[in-house]
Amino acid sequence: MMKFIALSIALFLTTTGCGHTQVSHHQIVVFGTYVTLSIWGAAAEQEQRAVVAITRDFQQMHHDWHAWEPGALVDINQKMAREETAKLTASLAPLLKQAQLLSEQSDGLFDPGIGALLKIWGFQQNEPPSGSPPAQAEIDAWLKNRPTMADVTLTNTTVSSKNRKVQFDLGAFAKGVAVDHAIKRLREFGIDNAIVNGGGDLRAIGSKDGQPWRVGVRHPQGAGILAAIEISGDESVFTSGNYERFNEYEGVRYAHILDPRTGWPVTGITSVTVIHNSGAVADAAATALAVAGVENWYHIARKMGIKMAMVVEESGVVHLNPRMRSRLKFEGVEPLLKISAPL
Repeated sequence: MMKFIALSIALFLTTTGCGHTQVSHHQIVVFGTYVTLSIWGAAAEQEQRAVVAITRDFQQMHHDWHAWEPGALVDINQKMAREETAKLTASLAPLLKQAQLLSEQSDGLFDPGIGALLKIWGFQQNEPPSGSPPAQAEIDAWLKNRPTMADVTLTNTTVSSKNRKVQFDLGAFAKGVAVDHAIKRLREFGIDNAIVNGGGDLRAIGSKDGQPWRVGVRHPQGAGILAAIEISGDESVFTSGNYERFNEYEGVRYAHILDPRTGWPVTGITSVTVIHNSGAVADAAATALAVAGVENWYHIARKMGIKMAMVVEESGVVHLNPRMRSRLKFEGVEPLLKISAPL
């Protein structure tokens, strides 16, 4: 199963349908996870046509965006390694342009050009990585002339770089792009009340019979829900955490979220949750804020235009801004909160 999407399951629906409310659910297996479309108030035929169209689109994305199985992105990476100019597919051109912009806004903490580093750590394979971490010498070799999205030259149809180390892996935000696309397609079919949930990260539009959609943020240090969020209108909720996709060796957990500045996995942070109207932005920002850590998350959130974010330390301390605090209803005993200035 494809697992180029590196975000783990962090959110799940806490309501379906009750009474006169009817919510239908459709599951698509793609991107190494289940994508669930939860729709309220649409006709069966209308839903079916939308689901067929979205499934077809997802299958094409799956093929074009995969970082290690044959497809358009692999072809591009091979040409980048030879310092050749590569042609872009219609879907990859805007995707890479958005990735480059988000990388710049995050001070390079979100960087889809680090595919070779992910491969070094064993995260570019269908099975979970195992065994000892890579040698520091191998990481140092990658860090020498470290590739970044700033090294990439993009046109509407081509991509190139003079840094042969640039290798694209879109796992840190492609799921957000795909969720945004699915919402767009639902609206094209006249569906205005739905949730698209990609393995736990989601975007919700409209409402459920006039009532807010309610989702739960998984507790990063155990089973159950850390907090609930109600959504009405159009919002995305994405979480990046170190507790689902990782390699554990001799009692040490090496998370899939890598710091491109050091070449090593992020430590000290168990999860970051971001609310934003764009799934792609929320997805990328959750990764960037995890890399930024406790000392710098607020600065990066402001640079990326994020208005609601929550950072959970391994110690259990929760950092968040006032607007995010107002949206959360913590389950059970409220954790120790450190509330920042408004974003």
